[in-house]
Amino acid sequence: MANINNAPDALKKRTYDAIVVGSGVSGGWAAKELTEKGLKVLMLERGKPLEHITGYESANKAPWELEHRGRITAEQRHTHPFLARDYPYGERNEKYWFRDADAPYAENMRFDWFRPDIVGGKSIMWGRQSYRLSPLDFEANAKDGIAIDWPIRYDDLKPWYDYVEAHAGISGENLGLDHFPDGNLLPAMDLNVVEQHVRKSIEQNFPGRHLTIGRAANLTRPHKGRSNCQYRNLCDRGCPFSAYFSTQSSTLPPAMATKRLTLRPNSIVNSIIYDPKKGKASGVLVIDSQTNEQMEFHAKIIFVCASAIGSSWLLQNSISPSFPNGLGNSSGVLGHYLMDHHFRTGANGVWEGDEDKYIFGRRPNGIYVPRYRNVGSDKRDYLRGFGYQGGASREGWSRLIAEMGFGADMKNVITEPGRWTMGLGGFGECLPYEDNWVKLNPDVKDKWGQPTLKFNVEFKENEMKMREDMRNDAAEMLENAGLKNVKTYDSGSYPGMAIHEMGTARMGRDVKTSILNEWNQVHECKNVFVTDGACMTSASNVNPSLTYMALTARAADYAVKELKKKNL
Repeated sequence: MANINNAPDALKKRTYDAIVVGSGVSGGWAAKELTEKGLKVLMLERGKPLEHITGYESANKAPWELEHRGRITAEQRHTHPFLARDYPYGERNEKYWFRDADAPYAENMRFDWFRPDIVGGKSIMWGRQSYRLSPLDFEANAKDGIAIDWPIRYDDLKPWYDYVEAHAGISGENLGLDHFPDGNLLPAMDLNVVEQHVRKSIEQNFPGRHLTIGRAANLTRPHKGRSNCQYRNLCDRGCPFSAYFSTQSSTLPPAMATKRLTLRPNSIVNSIIYDPKKGKASGVLVIDSQTNEQMEFHAKIIFVCASAIGSSWLLQNSISPSFPNGLGNSSGVLGHYLMDHHFRTGANGVWEGDEDKYIFGRRPNGIYVPRYRNVGSDKRDYLRGFGYQGGASREGWSRLIAEMGFGADMKNVITEPGRWTMGLGGFGECLPYEDNWVKLNPDVKDKWGQPTLKFNVEFKENEMKMREDMRNDAAEMLENAGLKNVKTYDSGSYPGMAIHEMGTARMGRDVKTSILNEWNQVHECKNVFVTDGACMTSASNVNPSLTYMALTARAADYAVKELKKKNL
């Protein structure tokens, strides 16, 4: 381990009030909250710099302006063997992603780990669906006798959901459902004509079920100096209009405005340094990814926001005589209970009608059907539930690719929109299982000489039973709405694919069964906080990023108050 230069001036330059590890959704919020509360903060990001607006090189490019028309090359498939297996990695944003070959991982069972390599992390490429966990979710483990109970309840987090929504800007519609809590929302995007029809049919034919527009972190009106959404649907390239929530558009600017934030990209945080005499962390060991130089940075508090798997790796790699199995891991649960949502199953069909109607722009948002299974009096032969995402649209010119047409007649046909189609795709909850884990793999080192990871994660019987309802219910709702040629599908879902990885350093009340307490503090190292997906005790069925924002803001508020009391 490299030692910091003992000279007082060098020590001063590398000492801060707080260190934030990671710059994604959680890290950006930690930096904003801590700097605005008066702390001098160092944000460490392993990825390369990405400047807001100017860094989004493909944001305004047409498909024909991309050299490979959006596809990746054979060489990129070789250097990115895991990323290349699924859709998020493509030519339009390939510079945003980590090179798999630099740190390959092992799979006892397939796990798709999508690693960003930029300042802002996945906040640049995320799907922006933003929902609150409900009282039902926070009580579920205790009610079902699964894993351990959450140490908090919905009422503990409600004011923080309100707080982060007010800043981030979430558009959507409130429905007044206890199990789908209302939010502090901007005006909703419009449903199109077919979605409105299906919504009406669901409400009439299926009491207790609802269809609404997705709650998205896309602005529907100017908000806090940011422009409203332009309906381009090119969000994963980076938005030069600042029209969706990202670190660059939303949390980094106010943090920088305080002049108390230092951002250091290309900084791999190798481990957290534990001081056994003080019983807390003193700083972090960092490897410069460009030069391989090692250095230490010191702070009073550390916020670990490197994503669920990145944070788990960091805690596991922070080995000392006090914690031979990883920082705060005397319980042995670190790395276990890894969760993700399962999806890629549902139904779609054709709507015969409304041929004189069309859609407006390219709405970067779909519909949402909140969970209704195992809610109230509904009881199934599996635990928990699922929601649907999807939408209706008209077929484009590509519908004729498989046809043998040519000439003027074909050209005339493809200038007209095709049939209306609509799909419902389920997103289901995965239970927290002890034998779903990620662990260090010291036998295989990455480019920087660090241990890599090994995954052992699978969806089990409960999830498989749920998927039957996800398919069949979708078909039933579409058929009742009058759609034709309704077909179910199941394209298979591997953990990691939904990019909603959660767990591995869960919150709980007991140091013997959890890593973090109700304030996201490491039980055994009180000045370290973990506020990203690693902290999740259960997964719910809704997209989790809004919960990370709320937990981070809450933990930052608590940490600063504890600092002032000299408790940290």
